[in-house]
Amino acid sequence: MTRSEAKPAIAAVKELFSQHPDGLRDVVRAVLQEVLESEMTEAVGAAKGERSEGRLGYRSGSYGRTLVTRVGKLELRVPQDRDGRFSTELFERYQRSERALVATLAEMYVQGVSTRKVKAITEELCGHAFSASAISAINKRLDESLKAFAERLLAEPFPYLILDARYEKVREAGVVMSQAVLIAVGIDWDGRRQILAVEMANRESRSAWRDFLVGLKARGLKGVEFVVSDDHPGLVKAIGEVLPEAAWQRCYVHFLRNALDHLPRKHADDCLQELRWIYDRRDLAEAKADLAAWLAKWSSRYPRLTGWAEDAIEQTLTFFRLPRQHHKHLKSTNMLERLNEEIRRRTYVVRIFPNTESCLRLVRALAVETHENWMEANRYLNMDDLREHKKTALRQAA
Repeated sequence: MTRSEAKPAIAAVKELFSQHPDGLRDVVRAVLQEVLESEMTEAVGAAKGERSEGRLGYRSGSYGRTLVTRVGKLELRVPQDRDGRFSTELFERYQRSERALVATLAEMYVQGVSTRKVKAITEELCGHAFSASAISAINKRLDESLKAFAERLLAEPFPYLILDARYEKVREAGVVMSQAVLIAVGIDWDGRRQILAVEMANRESRSAWRDFLVGLKARGLKGVEFVVSDDHPGLVKAIGEVLPEAAWQRCYVHFLRNALDHLPRKHADDCLQELRWIYDRRDLAEAKADLAAWLAKWSSRYPRLTGWAEDAIEQTLTFFRLPRQHHKHLKSTNMLERLNEEIRRRTYVVRIFPNTESCLRLVRALAVETHENWMEANRYLNMDDLREHKKTALRQAA
């Protein structure tokens, strides 16, 4: 659809929402209701009113169910079958992260560290105020499923591991401080992405990252051949100690951001653009040829930058030992960006968490939601490329 063709549709949507403030809620309700009906059709082997010799059951009315979402409370009709076998994961999966967010906001309200706005949000989402006992019950049910996810055994090997951290503000003993959220994503030999762990730490120290990685190995992490992360000293040391057999790739995006620290405020845009182009080359030989040309061109004008880059850039070129088809996915930690953006969008509502547990609860709930979506999607990478790449390397070495 072209931009001109899209204008009437956009205008229609704007008119719908201006004339009917609940228009978005109605759209979401209609979509989710259709999902439920489709699930029932698949379960019984026939649509409503359809005659079919291959049907597996029969419909038997429906019952009402309220689903709390970010567009408000939705009243849905859940179809039933005569044998009572039909069930849907829609509510459990969709509401897990919503319950975590609501529980966190409500906990702030009960503990007296929030504002009237927080109370209004929770009452609007759930239709009532919260007591400490109600929050405890919500959190108990949620924490059980999140604990099972966090402690699950990792049965299969993960040749690729991506590590990253972000910071959230948490109130502890009346003092607001930043705490690190440590995240690990693995790619298995089927080419699927999996969120392996989400943990909290006071900071990104060597001991914090070491404990994090040791915990992963205790749950069964094995077969790691390649690790991608930024160059945080504590993290790099921990990787070397716990995963000494793995090659380490310094995220080139973080590297290019760090390059700005070695440039004057007014600098030629071409300089960093040409440095970035090095990471698009087919192989290491081409990249090093471009690097030599870049150093020769810019060393007289920006000696501080070129001296720093010449010393550090080798850490960002490790990805060239992988199949070329995998380069764009594993030369940076960007695959975690979408998850981090979603975490940032949700935690922005809270601003300051009342304690570490509530922060971990919300972030883990979002991680589980993302993990399930990844597992249901098509494989992220074709790992046959890596298998063939390794075979070729062995033949050449022989």
